[in-house]
Amino acid sequence: MTGRASASTPTAPLPQFGAERTAALLTPARAADALADVLRAGLDPEACPGRTAVAAPGGELLLMPAASEAYAGVKIAGVAPGNPARGLPRITGGYLLLDGPTLRPLALMDGEALTALRTPAVSALALRRLAPTGRALRLVLFGSGPQAYGHLEAILELRELAEVIVVARDPGRAGLLVAHARSLGVDARTGAPEAVAVADLVVCCTSAREPLFDGRLVPDGAVVVAVGSHEPDARETDTALVRRSAVYVESRAAALREAGDLLVPEAEGAIGPGHITATLADLVAERIPAGGRPGCPQLFKSVGMAWEDLAVAVALYEAAGADGTT
Repeated sequence: MTGRASASTPTAPLPQFGAERTAALLTPARAADALADVLRAGLDPEACPGRTAVAAPGGELLLMPAASEAYAGVKIAGVAPGNPARGLPRITGGYLLLDGPTLRPLALMDGEALTALRTPAVSALALRRLAPTGRALRLVLFGSGPQAYGHLEAILELRELAEVIVVARDPGRAGLLVAHARSLGVDARTGAPEAVAVADLVVCCTSAREPLFDGRLVPDGAVVVAVGSHEPDARETDTALVRRSAVYVESRAAALREAGDLLVPEAEGAIGPGHITATLADLVAERIPAGGRPGCPQLFKSVGMAWEDLAVAVALYEAAGADGTT
């Protein structure tokens, strides 16, 4: 995010980045590289502004601004729980990228597509350090929406998978994700929550507000990634898993403000604020051994942060410029 922005003329139309263009310009691995570069350049997620949430008739409106020397940006995202039943995406909205020094608009991006790329990239960045190496891994994937597809793609760029087990409420959508995984050359099937007992990786990409599985079943050494919630009273993992795991977060401040996966166990007295092992910046700087803390599961809890949206938006904008398509 420290590159030089090339602002358009005041009368030029803003470049548009829809879902297809976003997917064509940047893979999750390249987006993860952009996030790592920002952290290595010295960005401190603890000092970044939190999101603003406003209740709306259809759900929740989120405002997520961020700025660097060369760029600034803001995501306006809607979370509409009733949309899937209408055949519409649960996450909506847009992202406005600005030139940092002048704050002139540079580009308008599909907020849903940006989030669908950014979130798996954040997970992939953590998994680069935490996921087991040297063998094909068994993945248990909770959810069947865009984030589940994005995380499958991100993980396949990172590790070889021996099997994917999809656990989802809707059998039809679960079957479609299984078919997609098979089309990518991966052995895949649907399964039940108890499949976590044989998992190397567990990835939770759901709108669940209560734990999805019994955390006592997760093997020591397995890695659990939970990305589905950013509310203090919603969680995908249970107290048993959190209590026995080494816990990694994007930012301690953000996690202790928004991560129900941690705040609910804390309210129960099962853990304290010091239970967090390390942050994403610690993982990128390799201050944590490869594979994480031995003898227990590794839990990465993501809530999503505005600096991540900005980093990926800048990477998209600059990739488009490099391709001559801005």
